[in-house]
Amino acid sequence: MTDGRRMRLMTYNVKGLSLDRAAVVEVVRAQRPDVLALQEPPRGPAGRWRLRRFAAATGLVAVVNGRGARTTALLVAPGRAVSRARALRLPWRFGTTRRGVSVAVVDDVRVVVVHLSLHRVERAEHLERLVASTVPAPPGATVPAPPGATVPAPPVADAASLPGAPAPVAGGPPTVVLGDLNELPGGPAWLRLGQVLTDVAPDGDPTFPAGVPRKRIDAVLVSAGIVVERVLVPDGDAARRGSDHRPVVVDLVLAGHDNTEERA
Repeated sequence: MTDGRRMRLMTYNVKGLSLDRAAVVEVVRAQRPDVLALQEPPRGPAGRWRLRRFAAATGLVAVVNGRGARTTALLVAPGRAVSRARALRLPWRFGTTRRGVSVAVVDDVRVVVVHLSLHRVERAEHLERLVASTVPAPPGATVPAPPGATVPAPPVADAASLPGAPAPVAGGPPTVVLGDLNELPGGPAWLRLGQVLTDVAPDGDPTFPAGVPRKRIDAVLVSAGIVVERVLVPDGDAARRGSDHRPVVVDLVLAGHDNTEERA
């Protein structure tokens, strides 16, 4: 997006770069993303250093790396304007994975990187916190009632009033939420996100497992003000070997701006 209005985003669960780092680098370099949203980046004592090396190998810069981001990270191409980069630490329960969210405004777009829990209840709790703190809700939107509920679900704003929850976001730039939802389309997380965002590929290709994908559990969702030009799940030997997930690549344009320039 050389004019500042076009952007290529890529979301990729890289499994700690533990399967085939060189293949992951090859996949990323082939797609040349402006923004790379990672799930399961390298962790541990050398995790941040390993991620910086990976970023350098792919021609990107790590802008959210480690600490509260935990199971996510955000890399950006040099020359992109990055502001309000932060990590949102999610509540942790004994016996589960410590998780976080990476957030930054890249040029004119708020980017939110997620890696939701494998546990249904925790996934729902984490989702409410990240939606309340990163995604402006349309007026009157409500949290869907759980199965069997006999009382109306609380309004979206209530999620932000939970103890320790961050303040809700008010307005702001167009927003993209992308990452590993650990859930099939039609599940509660997809339905909840669908109340405030739009799935860029409702009939998109599956992403997991990488060798022979059968499940679409990796997603990109956008707010109003964003036009999606193309969605791609890369194929090829490197994409099959690099991780247990396939990445998702999205080309977008901010609505109301010229989108005739072709990407090389």
